[in-house]
Amino acid sequence: MTESSKADPALCSVPPATVREADLSGSVRSLFSDAARSAVFLRPRWRNLPASPLLVARLTVLNLLVIVLAERLMIVGDATFYWRAIASGWFAFAAIAWICYLMRPIPAAPNAGEGASSSVQLVCLALTQSVLINLAFTGGYAALVRSEFYNSGSLGSAGQWAVFLAPQIWLFIAQLLMIWRGGNRHKVSMLAAGIVAAYSLMLASTADVMQFWYPDLPAEPRSERKRLTLTQERMEAQPVLFAQRLAEVQPQRPEIVDLYAITFAPYSDEDVFHHESAMVAEVMAKRFDAKGRGVQLVNHVDTIDALAWATNLNLKRAIQGMASVMDKDNDILFMHLTSHGGSGGKLSASFWPMDVAPLTAVDLRAWLDEAGIRNRVISISACYSGSWIESLANDDTLVMTASDADHTSYGCGRKSALTFYGRALFDEQLRTQTLSFEAAHAAIRPIIKQREEAAGKDDGYSNPQIKVGANIRERLAQLQRRLEAVTN
Repeated sequence: MTESSKADPALCSVPPATVREADLSGSVRSLFSDAARSAVFLRPRWRNLPASPLLVARLTVLNLLVIVLAERLMIVGDATFYWRAIASGWFAFAAIAWICYLMRPIPAAPNAGEGASSSVQLVCLALTQSVLINLAFTGGYAALVRSEFYNSGSLGSAGQWAVFLAPQIWLFIAQLLMIWRGGNRHKVSMLAAGIVAAYSLMLASTADVMQFWYPDLPAEPRSERKRLTLTQERMEAQPVLFAQRLAEVQPQRPEIVDLYAITFAPYSDEDVFHHESAMVAEVMAKRFDAKGRGVQLVNHVDTIDALAWATNLNLKRAIQGMASVMDKDNDILFMHLTSHGGSGGKLSASFWPMDVAPLTAVDLRAWLDEAGIRNRVISISACYSGSWIESLANDDTLVMTASDADHTSYGCGRKSALTFYGRALFDEQLRTQTLSFEAAHAAIRPIIKQREEAAGKDDGYSNPQIKVGANIRERLAQLQRRLEAVTN
């Protein structure tokens, strides 16, 4: 036994040739050869493997370059490099180093793996393995993400999660199997390594990590937006128009669970909200048999002579109007609110030069209770819309939101035709895929997450929320059975 091996017990079971650097190129080839073997779950040969701090640093840089390449391939079109992301996401590298240290071979251990390696060799092999596996998956994954097939939602929720998790799970299993084969397998070491590995995997799947690339947004065209011009004729026409729209709502049909719909888009400065209101109203009319049983309230210059204004007073009166014609105990009132949102259950409103007050969750709940409408499905497409759930939820209500109470939603700017939530939930799921609000909402969560990441949303996943009362679930099931019977 040499003096150097006495100084470092971790190297006792390693043949002297593995730590010499006389033939560096051959050693590196051996490293990549063993990494390739272990990447497909074969046993490494542990011969001529180089191990040094400098090599660890080089392999770490190589892993970062692969990550930079992979993130760039996920974005179609021009993108901007964000170098500050180098400060994010280091826990995974630290976790691998700790696991390799914890599982380092112990001399003369009766259960040491055959051909056991040093902790530094384990780190080098794990980093090389990571490079090879990520490169192998990057091309196919990027091609799939860029394809219309992936973005259309045809894979379904389970399929998209499988595509997203497959490379991570493969790498996780391959690295742990390699470390198991080269480590000491002592119970204490394995327990500690397992805790580090589990925490690393949990952090990787839940933590918000900065990206190296963000898509370039197209320059907003410079055009003069049309503004509302208030005239006496227009002011006098609005109450008549509103009364006319309410009068057109058809009464309930005996022995049938009908769905009545109100869409509310009170923010006039972005086209996306009145586009989304129209789309959702169309889906409710065609897919949920709500034709002739819907009212749109919209603040926008393009609809000023066709639709009633989206003000709090008009919304309260619309709820009262629906209550007067529907069966309040058996029919369902669907409401879709779309605008910018604020924390604490507020929905922004504007229609300059009119002064329009924001809508609050507390006011909406009070108006619904006063009207005596029992069965409610309420959709809120706005930032921080999860803050509405506590005020609106009960046993007879389904509430679904575009985000949780602490995050923004996405797609509500002037360049957007629909919000990410509105497009995924109504235009893609409820229009063609399902008549279940619960199933549709579950399906859009991974879709929205992937699209937000691809679009460069940097303040965290919007995390759409849903809460379903026990009574409304059965009422919606009755409606779904009736609609499916008509469709089939």
